[in-house]
Amino acid sequence: MAEVPERNEAAAEGTVRVEAPARLHFGFLDLHGGLGRRFGSIGLAIDEPSLALTVRRSARPSVTGPEADRVRGYAEAAAAHLGCGADVAITVERAIPAHAGFGSGTQLGLAAAAAMARLNGAPFAAEAFAASLDRGNRSGVGLCAFTQGGLIVDGGRGPEGGPPPVIAHLPYPEEWRIVLIIDPETAGVHGAREVEAFRELPRFPEAQAAEICRITLMQVLPAAALAEPQGFGAGITRIQDLIGDHFAPHQGGRYASAAVADVLANVAARGVPGYGQSSWGPTGFVLMPSESEARALVADLDRGGPLRFIIARGRNGGASVTGPT
Repeated sequence: MAEVPERNEAAAEGTVRVEAPARLHFGFLDLHGGLGRRFGSIGLAIDEPSLALTVRRSARPSVTGPEADRVRGYAEAAAAHLGCGADVAITVERAIPAHAGFGSGTQLGLAAAAAMARLNGAPFAAEAFAASLDRGNRSGVGLCAFTQGGLIVDGGRGPEGGPPPVIAHLPYPEEWRIVLIIDPETAGVHGAREVEAFRELPRFPEAQAAEICRITLMQVLPAAALAEPQGFGAGITRIQDLIGDHFAPHQGGRYASAAVADVLANVAARGVPGYGQSSWGPTGFVLMPSESEARALVADLDRGGPLRFIIARGRNGGASVTGPT
């Protein structure tokens, strides 16, 4: 996996700034694991929501802004990995919503680690920090979203451990859009509940795992390469249905949020081919072939309630890290 590229934007002297994308997790490829590798994932880096933070040296260590406690822990873990002090002041300018299906923890951890590495003149590679940050245990999508962006498929976790290898990486068509449906009143399964869910769920059917792998290889990836939104959307929805039904006992149904489920039922009734829930949710998504169609859909769906609608793009580049080298 590539190192985070250096960008040319100017940064304040002595300060490192990191901007990182959220990611959507479209589903696991093989929860059965009979071939020796388990999980495997397909996902996408998106331009919104996003994370931005700055780090500078300070005799009075501090973290301010949203997700301060989590960022402090990641900065200390990164400092321990680097063998340096955590005498820094961190300002989190904006954060990705936590426990919403956007991979916020991975992006926070990698952003803190990338900033600490840059500040100390050390190289940064996401895989090298994965264990110390406790990220990338089941999916390599978040690591690659940070370093490279784009549409990502990883090969799952093998018996030897370590971050799953990226086995396919494609640019997401520039004209396509993703309508995000965010329920701020619901949180997705996470932490101890997530560990318990994976322990208690029955083994995933081998035939369904085979179907998901076939759809990914022979439908989703070719459709992305050829910018065919119908085939791409239909493939993602089928994967979503199979995965969502498997996780339903632990999230109250195919989707974690009843409000998001109602919107997605409306989307399905309109004949839109691509929709689903990212990871454990509650965020839903609808795949649209253009900005104008995405705007028209949001205008019809947004009833002014607690749900938030965001029109996002696929992000075909990784995080931006600027500042002193």
